[in-house]
Amino acid sequence: MTKDALLMQLDYAVSDSSLAHLQQVIDNTEGFEHIEKHLIALHDALKSHLSFVALSSSKDYFKIKNEAKGEEMVKEVEEMIQKWSQKYKITLEKVPNKNTYYVLGYK
Repeated sequence: MTKDALLMQLDYAVSDSSLAHLQQVIDNTEGFEHIEKHLIALHDALKSHLSFVALSSSKDYFKIKNEAKGEEMVKEVEEMIQKWSQKYKITLEKVPNKNTYYVLGYK
């Protein structure tokens, strides 16, 4: 997948700055080539739960934001994220006090 296509799949506008940011995130994500398509699939699955995969603005990582409404839905999204991580052997780092994870890379 091209970088332009990846940005569009994640609902970003393609620009020089977004392409540069994406490249920094890719370079910082260990084994990115193993998880790229899985990131898009997770992003698509999370949309119906008001959650998504995005580029972090504070660290050079992809982040997974769980913005589901209601305790039951939040738990459901958490389970989806954990199952996804285990299935594809992806290392995550939970952001303290938030329903957000950084995608560190392929185990």
